[in-house]
Amino acid sequence: MTETKISEANTGKELYGYQKDALEEIFKRFETAPEDYHLLYQLPTGGGKTVIFSEITRRYLKTFKKKVLVLTHRIELSKQTSKMLKEFGVTNKTVNSTAKLDDQHEFDCFVAMVETLNNRLNDDKFDISDIGLVIVDEAHYNSFTKIFKFFNKSFILGVTATPLSSNIKLPMYENYQELVVGESIKDLISNDYLASANMYSYNVGLTSLEVGANGDYTVKSSEDLYMNVDMLSKLVSAYEETIKGKKTLIFNNGINTSIQVFYAFKKAGYPIAHLDNTNTKKERELILKWFHKTPGAIITSVSILTTGFDEPSIEAIVLNRATKSLTLYYQMIGRGSRIYGDKKEFDVLDLGNNFYRFGPWGADLDWQKMFRAPDYYLNAILSDEEIESNFKYELPADIKKEFANSKDMYFDMKQVYIDTIRAGESSKRVLEKSIVHHAKMCIENSEDVFDALILAKKLGEEIDDRINRYAKCISKSTHNFVTWLKDDYRKKLNAYLRANFDEDFEKIHGYPPED
Repeated sequence: MTETKISEANTGKELYGYQKDALEEIFKRFETAPEDYHLLYQLPTGGGKTVIFSEITRRYLKTFKKKVLVLTHRIELSKQTSKMLKEFGVTNKTVNSTAKLDDQHEFDCFVAMVETLNNRLNDDKFDISDIGLVIVDEAHYNSFTKIFKFFNKSFILGVTATPLSSNIKLPMYENYQELVVGESIKDLISNDYLASANMYSYNVGLTSLEVGANGDYTVKSSEDLYMNVDMLSKLVSAYEETIKGKKTLIFNNGINTSIQVFYAFKKAGYPIAHLDNTNTKKERELILKWFHKTPGAIITSVSILTTGFDEPSIEAIVLNRATKSLTLYYQMIGRGSRIYGDKKEFDVLDLGNNFYRFGPWGADLDWQKMFRAPDYYLNAILSDEEIESNFKYELPADIKKEFANSKDMYFDMKQVYIDTIRAGESSKRVLEKSIVHHAKMCIENSEDVFDALILAKKLGEEIDDRINRYAKCISKSTHNFVTWLKDDYRKKLNAYLRANFDEDFEKIHGYPPED
């Protein structure tokens, strides 16, 4: 084939410079690569992948005189893709379960969901003899590979924000021969194509979570953790501390969790709606319309809004879940990255240790290496145990206020354990030192022993954290033993306060407590 110069589409849409560069790069492969070549193109969420492959379709049809098929994995994406293609002047036919195909010869472009198309191809009801280009949207989903066998004479172009397979057993390099990397998030931000993210992270103990067959945390174990009263309270408090009043999208792992989040925010007086895949089309439209026009509105959902949803006015994203999927991590945060009016930045609140697991959104990732050697990348991801071992426990803000007189509130359990053992002392001395430290915090912020005992109760979550760390140090962490240690610690802390309050109070304040 000879290189052909194609004019811009007369659609009123002006492509950005990096989008034009991508077009030229991809068209070089059309010109020089074999007709059955498989090419993967990476571009961040918000970079305009649909715009790019719509213009690719228009140009391809004009240049090569062969038909184009665009594949999606969700009905919302099929509708959006069909609409975008029409905006680029590409008449297309949507191949869904109800579509009649007796007029397919009248179209040069088709949009189809992969499962529907697979059924039509197996029934031999769809003519693919003249399809020269197959475009696969969200190509990291492995559901597409089942139909590649039907297109052994077609150029396949996959597009994705993260060239990492959703199934670690089916790496993308097995289905694509080359990766073309598009503009980075960092460059898109610096050139005002994407908003920058302010990242807030709250440490969460995730060792109770279980990993399912798909390689990600199970819904059941996630709901057991995130439906907990303490976690719901932590979510609302974190929202109030960092992003209160901003238009917010909350992602959860499980419908029941999302419903409980809805009630927690509703009880706190915030405007919120719950959305999941059981909502009717009309309900979904009403909720999204309300969300668009309501300042400070909140939507709590499951993964239904990770793709096929575009609301540029979003000001904050909450990850009220943990995930082991880099793709999902980028999809969720990407929902808030669109530039909108004066909006040049947005907030991300992480309650799943995801920042620690994957790094900050927009970090400089080597996509080529990830594509070629995904195992190398996956094996380098920190485990939950490794992440949590580096946590520095922070008291919730409302409790921290009650210890305002304490300047030294951090107790490094691991280091104190090491120092104690090296000094030839018993490991029990570590807990004794911790109890003295907690008692000092309570006494510094109390007028009498009764105040101190009340404050000691409020340290429950931190006491649990210290005991968990201690149990790891002594390599003895059966559930019953750790539970006993936590209960025993509380009793000894209360006993210490009753026995030593007056003496310690005078040492700290320089005068005895009032009778």
